[in-house]
Amino acid sequence: QVDRYLYPLRLSDDALLDVMARFQAEMVKGLGRDTNPTAAVKMLPSFVRSLPDGSEKGDFLAVDLGGSQFRAHQVKVFDDGKQSSQLESKFYPMPKEVTQGNGAELFDYVADCLSDFMETKNLKHKKLPLGFTFSFPCKQTKLEEGFLLAWTKHFRVRGVQDTDVVSSLRKALQKHKASSDIDVDVLALVNDTVGTMMTCGYDDQRCEVGLIIGTGTNACYMEEMRHIDLVEGDEGRMCINTEWGAFGDDGALDDLRTEFDRELDLGSLNPGKQLFEKMISSLYLGELVRLILLKMTKEGLLFNGKVSTALLTKGKIEMKHVSAMEKYKEGLSNTKEILTELNLFPSEEDCVAVQHVCTIVSFRSANLCAAALAAILTRLRENKKLLRMRTTVGIDGGLYKTHPKYAQRLHKVVRRLVPTCDVRFLLSESGSGRGAALVTAVARRLNAQRRRLDATLTPFLLPLATLREVRDKMRAELEYGLKRETQAEATVKMLPTYVCGTPDGTEKGKFLALDLGGTNFRVLLVKIKSGRRRSVQMYNKIFAIPLEIMQGTGEELFDHIVQCIADFLEYMGIKGARLPLGFTFSFPCRQASIDKGTLVGWTKGFKATDCEGEDVVDMLREAIRRRNEFDLDIVAVVNDTVGTMMTCGYEDPNCEIGLIAGTGSNVCYMEDMKNIEIVEGNEGQMCINTEWGAFGDNGCIDHIRTKYDREVDEGSLNPGKQRYEKMTSGMYLGEIVRQILIDLTKQGLLFRGHISESLRKRGIFETKFLSQIESDRLALLQVRRVLQQLGLDSTCDDSIIVKEVCGAVSRRAARLCGAGLAAIVEKKRENRGVERLQITVGVDGTLYKLHPHFSRVLRETVKELAPQCDVTFMLSEDGSGKGAALITAVAKRLHNVGQK
Repeated sequence: QVDRYLYPLRLSDDALLDVMARFQAEMVKGLGRDTNPTAAVKMLPSFVRSLPDGSEKGDFLAVDLGGSQFRAHQVKVFDDGKQSSQLESKFYPMPKEVTQGNGAELFDYVADCLSDFMETKNLKHKKLPLGFTFSFPCKQTKLEEGFLLAWTKHFRVRGVQDTDVVSSLRKALQKHKASSDIDVDVLALVNDTVGTMMTCGYDDQRCEVGLIIGTGTNACYMEEMRHIDLVEGDEGRMCINTEWGAFGDDGALDDLRTEFDRELDLGSLNPGKQLFEKMISSLYLGELVRLILLKMTKEGLLFNGKVSTALLTKGKIEMKHVSAMEKYKEGLSNTKEILTELNLFPSEEDCVAVQHVCTIVSFRSANLCAAALAAILTRLRENKKLLRMRTTVGIDGGLYKTHPKYAQRLHKVVRRLVPTCDVRFLLSESGSGRGAALVTAVARRLNAQRRRLDATLTPFLLPLATLREVRDKMRAELEYGLKRETQAEATVKMLPTYVCGTPDGTEKGKFLALDLGGTNFRVLLVKIKSGRRRSVQMYNKIFAIPLEIMQGTGEELFDHIVQCIADFLEYMGIKGARLPLGFTFSFPCRQASIDKGTLVGWTKGFKATDCEGEDVVDMLREAIRRRNEFDLDIVAVVNDTVGTMMTCGYEDPNCEIGLIAGTGSNVCYMEDMKNIEIVEGNEGQMCINTEWGAFGDNGCIDHIRTKYDREVDEGSLNPGKQRYEKMTSGMYLGEIVRQILIDLTKQGLLFRGHISESLRKRGIFETKFLSQIESDRLALLQVRRVLQQLGLDSTCDDSIIVKEVCGAVSRRAARLCGAGLAAIVEKKRENRGVERLQITVGVDGTLYKLHPHFSRVLRETVKELAPQCDVTFMLSEDGSGKGAALITAVAKRLHNVGQK
């Protein structure tokens, strides 16, 4: 008969898994902007974005309002490598006239208590940061601001709901400041659950869940920012205060609530509210036991049917009685003693039945708590995309601490419901005091970090006025390079390419193309068809260029190239044909004609000797002669930038500019012959290879170069050369990032101040990692994986900083590139003498193609700095291969026209 009464309180594992699924759905509802207003579980952002990392230190105050006593604490946090802290506290009663009075009286009382505490501890003349633990549901808009949603736990203070409680506390403290030298800076409003998580997080960095099971109940956990619709921003994590006590207020648990739960709720101060809390917190469990015993007695199942005053008196049976009666080791003696004190005079059978009731009621509490906690753990594991997760739950509350079996039951059920989570339960020491101080300490650390990080990255945020200055300086340097008297000293060399036309669609035939410009070398066979079936077919083979050849002798380099050509001709079965060849040579060359190119200087890591100042076409012909296996008609030496422009020009006749934004950075464009003083003739146009990477080599942009740019330059193969390229091209951006990361680590802002061996290695941070890290689709967890590949063991906070650093460096590169391009398009507009220019830029390069934001920022910058130009950007398909063949074809066509 007793079991019949208790049956609805027993929950099977299937029922618990169902509760778990329901709570998961409630969490999603609470996190969504559109669904939050009607959600029972409010999922309140706490604006606590980071857990302690062990570097926190200093003296802090904490006050704790929310229980039967008000507490003031002084917390000393030591940066001694042992993560130790010292807590001194004083407890003050909470009189009924304060908890049921008005707001001004409540906060004046809090200020009075704090003033007394500071006097006791001799702290009155110190300015100390304070964390305010306020254990009631609040809507926070920032860490130090929170509006009370509703009172709970017998508090009924008038005039506080929907107001900012921090502001009220500050006003009360201000009155004291004038009269008694209290100077306190309220830095953080903290929920006791969050405080619990932070306290345990200080001792165990795996702790990312806080749980309170006492007079009230609640849980918090670290949620991914991208899932929190109520707060702007997607980066990092934030602690969510679930306020899970209200789970079921919308009827989601009605099928599990018993007649006793309903009766208890109706008799409470807040009927219909906090229904989950009323099923599991210690404030209500004693009352639930009383209601069950009362009904059983009325039906003659207990105490010979005699209903005593104790059973009729609300609140007479408390949680301490329930806990004591469940101490099975002491047999029935505890139970008998307690029931006798309550004038119930039990038989032995009554004691057994009452003990059974207590067990079932507290067991259901542990079961329901475990189901909701399992939902949170599952969400954490899924957020991290892990099959198995190790984590720690920080836990506090009288029910958990003092009940003889509660903790054991909770642990067991959680592990049964989430077998994929290895959970450690860590008991919190003064979560509301020490925890509030730690939240305040972390906030102070993050504020200081933010200031230092901003100081590091501000030089990369180039304002519009600076970019206009860069554009104008680039324009001046272009003019110096075109003029005969200044060309020799000009840093932007404006090299004539002797490419005097773009494709007109009549090009046809078979052509070979060679492409040398990076660590790989390509040989291509290109078949061009004209007329209605106009098309370009390509066949190519890629060959590696080993470092020892890149940095060996010129003869070795060109012999290697000819060896690769021989392999390709053999592979394609065309060794006997003397085909016209275009040689894409992506290094600065001074050309005297289309098939003569003298190397000005190596870039991109090449250092082959005896090449600079030599004609690269002659060197290639010599190597072919040395091999003596085949002959080729070398028609044109081509820069990859020109090839890019030609490839896009084949599709769009309006394309007169080529841009490379990849390993290197360069631009070419069609210039009027009359402006090119170093080449004879004034008719028509010629493509100019600007070689703009050397812009700034004369010091004209030194004011925007940072100390990191200087470090990268000094450690490069060509110090003092290609300064603009070193700020804008893929080859160097990763190295700039690495230098910044080293500096931030030295400042203690990253990787716990430890510079790993891998971070010391030059070139470890490739630009492809920037693209991966900055991808909008990449969660911080994946950013951490990218960093782990590099041997960098990062926290979530580290990942946010690394992502910000990458963003600042790549954005500056795109803005600088845009400023240079704006100078070119403006020059084209003035050349044509038009009010508004419409022009296409052919673009190639991995930075432009693969980086998630580079192309957009570049386009936006050109639009800002050249508002009278409508610029279309067209992606080039294989400018260095197809482009070289098209230049060769155009050169052949123009040569034939000239001969006729």
